[in-house]
Amino acid sequence: MDNPPDTGVSEGMETDVIIVGGGLNGPALALALAQGGLKSVIVDSLPAERRADPAFDGRAYALSLASRRLFAAIGIWPEVAPSAQPILEIKVSDGRAGEGAAPFFVHFHHGEIEEGPMGHVLEDRFLRRALLAAIDSAPGITHLAGMRAVGQETGGDGATVTLDDGGKIRGRLVVACDGRQSATAARAGIRRTGWRYGQTALVAAIRHERPHGGIAHQFFMPPGPLAILPLPGNRSSIVWTETEAEAARVHALPPEAYLDHLRPRFGDFLGDIALEGGRFTYPLGLSLAERFVAPRLALVGDAAHGIHPIAGQGLNLGLRDVAALAECLVDARRRGEDIGTTGPLREYERWRRFDTALMAAGTDVVNRLFSNDNPLLRLGRDLGLGVVNALPGLKRRFIREAAGLTGELPRLMKGLPI
Repeated sequence: MDNPPDTGVSEGMETDVIIVGGGLNGPALALALAQGGLKSVIVDSLPAERRADPAFDGRAYALSLASRRLFAAIGIWPEVAPSAQPILEIKVSDGRAGEGAAPFFVHFHHGEIEEGPMGHVLEDRFLRRALLAAIDSAPGITHLAGMRAVGQETGGDGATVTLDDGGKIRGRLVVACDGRQSATAARAGIRRTGWRYGQTALVAAIRHERPHGGIAHQFFMPPGPLAILPLPGNRSSIVWTETEAEAARVHALPPEAYLDHLRPRFGDFLGDIALEGGRFTYPLGLSLAERFVAPRLALVGDAAHGIHPIAGQGLNLGLRDVAALAECLVDARRRGEDIGTTGPLREYERWRRFDTALMAAGTDVVNRLFSNDNPLLRLGRDLGLGVVNALPGLKRRFIREAAGLTGELPRLMKGLPI
C-alpha cells in the first residue's frame, strides 16, 4: 500500500465527525456537514487514483429529483449536470423474453408533476470525480485515501477510530458509510436481518441506433426485471436481473453471445445494440440493520439498508440518510449540544427508519410479485398496471414517490442550504 498522506494521524487527529467509507455517501455527508461548520475526516480504503479513474465502466445511477436538489445544495450539480440525462418518461410493463410486453402497462410522464424531470441518470465516473474534487477543496474536510479503519472506541466524551497504520482519529461521532458488510457496524455489535433473492443483477452500458427520447423502461420478466436507463447520446445503462445460475452463465459468455442473450429481452425498439464499457454482476438481497444508531455511532446508506434495485432507489435512500443526519447534527450544534449524544442520533433514527423499512418492504413485495410466471399472479398484476395507468391521481402519486418528493424531506432534499 502507498504511504499514507502526511496528515499527522500517527500523532492523533481531532475532528467533529469521523466518516468510515469513501464511496458516494461519505463524501456527500462531509460536504453537507461542512456547510454547517462541522469538520470531518473521511477514512477511505481505496487509493484516490482508483476513485478518480476516468475510465467508463458502464455503471450509472437513477438520481431522483430530490437527490439532484441535494447535489445542487452541496455544490456538486453544476459540475455533473452536463453529463446527466433527464428522465422524461418511465414505461413499466410485464411480459416474457422474446414475446414483448403484456397489453397492460404504466406510462409515467414528467409533465404530470410541476417540478420538472422526475430524475436524471448519471454515470458513476462523473459523480465520483466531482465529489472527490469538492472534498479536496472544501475547508474542514480531510480525506485519508488508501487507509482502513481497524478499530473504534466510543464513550461519554467522544469516539476514537484506529487506522491500519496505528494512527488514531478522535471525534464526537463515527458515521459508518462502509457498505452492507459494514465492519464499523459489526464492531458496534449491530446485527443485520435479511435474505438473498437467488437473483443476480447484470449491469452494462449499451449503445443503440435510435435515440431513447429520455425514456426509462422497466420490463418485468419471470426471472426478474430488466431496467433500461437512458444515458446522454444513443446510449443506455441496463440492470438486468436473472437467477444466480443463469446470470453466472451469461456473464461468462463472450460479448456477442452476451448480446444475443440480451436482444430478445431488450427488444428492437432502439435498433441494433452493442456493448460499451465493462460488464458487472451484483448478487441481490435485502439487508437491514437492526438499529441505525449506537452510542456515538450512526449508519448511513448500505451500512444501514440494502434493498433490491427494482425501483432504482438504493443510492437515493442513502442520500436521504445523508441529508437527514447532516440536518440533525448541524441543528444540534447550533443549539449548543454535543452532536454525538443520544438526542440528535435518536432524531436521525426516528426520521429514517420507518421510511427505509417501508421502501424495503415495497421493493421486496414487488420483486416477489413480478419475478415469477404464475398465471394467476400475472393476470392480477397486469390488471393492476392497467388500473394505475388509468387513474391520473394514482399515477401522480407514484411519480412524486419516484422523484423523492413525498414524506418529511430534509432541507437539502428541498434544495435549501442546511
